[in-house]
Amino acid sequence: SKFSVVISKVSTGSYKRQVYEVPSGKQLVDQAVIDRITWATWTSVLGDEVIGIWSRHAEKADVNCACVSHSGINLVTGDDFGMVKLFDFPCPEKFVRTCFCIVTTSTVGIIVLYCFCRRRMMEVFPPLNL
Repeated sequence: SKFSVVISKVSTGSYKRQVYEVPSGKQLVDQAVIDRITWATWTSVLGDEVIGIWSRHAEKADVNCACVSHSGINLVTGDDFGMVKLFDFPCPEKFVRTCFCIVTTSTVGIIVLYCFCRRRMMEVFPPLNL
């Protein structure tokens, strides 16, 4: 989280989101407390904030990764079909329209995203090392 208490969020193989205090390892189970957390980063494909990343016919394992931009206004996802998609963040509405992106990699393994849509320009995401 963004504040002095360190909180970690994990997604399980059964598609459950669990939240823990660090370093104690104590699991937070009070949903009211969890809902008030302001996350410093977001890399989860689970949660009410990202319901819109799932297409109408997607299965749970189709979307593999997500990353919110530093400013917290854009979300980029990667899926099993090789697509990288750009969303507004948060995207709590189901079946949100998205920008599809072409992904190119340089010889040093940095991903460059070229997004084609009529929305604002995508802000720069941190380089992803392959």
